Amino acid sequence: MRIFSINPSGIRESAELPTQLPASGYLWIACARREFEVSQNQIQATLQALCGMSLVDLHIADLINNSLPSHYDYTSQYDVLVFRRLATGTSEADLARPGEPLAVAPKRGGPPVLKRIDTSPVGFAVFDKVLLTVHPTDCTVRDAYAARLLTFATADSTAADAHAAAAVAGARLPNSPADLMLRIINQMVDGFLELRRTLTHQLDHWQNELINPRSRFTNWQSLLDTRLSLHNLDEVCEDQRAALQDWIEALKTWPDATTALEQRERDLLHVRSRDVLEHIERVVHHVRRLEQSAETAVQIHFSVQGSRANDIMRTLTVLTAVFLPLNLITGFFGMNFEFLPLIHNQKAFWWTFGVMVAVAVVTVTFFWRKRYLARSGR
Repeated sequence: MRIFSINPSGIRESAELPTQLPASGYLWIACARREFEVSQNQIQATLQALCGMSLVDLHIADLINNSLPSHYDYTSQYDVLVFRRLATGTSEADLARPGEPLAVAPKRGGPPVLKRIDTSPVGFAVFDKVLLTVHPTDCTVRDAYAARLLTFATADSTAADAHAAAAVAGARLPNSPADLMLRIINQMVDGFLELRRTLTHQLDHWQNELINPRSRFTNWQSLLDTRLSLHNLDEVCEDQRAALQDWIEALKTWPDATTALEQRERDLLHVRSRDVLEHIERVVHHVRRLEQSAETAVQIHFSVQGSRANDIMRTLTVLTAVFLPLNLITGFFGMNFEFLPLIHNQKAFWWTFGVMVAVAVVTVTFFWRKRYLARSGR
């Protein structure tokens, strides 16, 4: 569990749950899913002391559930957003050691690209002065953003002018729990770029094998698994988009701001929410394009194979047509009659051989002029 006190003048991390809110700023409590499940009584007591309200049972069940799709819900005191991350890695937790991953993660089937895909949900409970996040056990998003916050604080603390440092920190740091939630979500969505490049590289490799007429593609099970994975990612992104749209609609119903600074912060929340939504829509567009590319590659593969089979059948048909009159001639003179024309002529063989060669040449020339023997362009 990691606990941060964030205010314009700096960031402080503590190892124990706080007993009171900071004089300025807000708190960020980040814990692993299994850790939250084990320590939910202490966390509930802390939320009750800090915010005057604890999480309802249904929201606790949502935050613990590892297979819940992305969705948004709210109460009069806080908002709950479950957002499935698009990342690479595993999320299995050691039940005996909450907050720690398994020493040996279970194996997954399929190609290497599928073994690294993880879409575990991340839960956010947004209070006025507290943000509670529930992550997978080995969530790199939490650790990366926490390191980023601490880096900002360290860099600003080394500035010569304390007032300038506070101003810079206030500009860089999230100014509210909702703003922090949106920044973490934005980082999760942007984390899909690495997975997108991996999937694109894998599909490009398979497309080259599928389109190459001289290769025998046999990795159909992996291709099918990848298409199913892309379809699953499409569904995950659609749930993400629906949840964020619900959040944006709920944001519009918040009470009007009473000061210019509060209004500016509210406008920034709207802008950041729309920006995250636009990023999700770009991810959805790319996932669907990958699905279409995979489907198109399969269709092109069967078209190439069908064209190749047609070329083979055309060649065999032409050869049959060339040798058919030759077989007719040899069959005619191979009949077991006692009297046949030219049967006793010394030049009959050469005349017959010449006629057969002429017929073969004329037939081949005719088919060549008709482009029946032309090689298909690749």
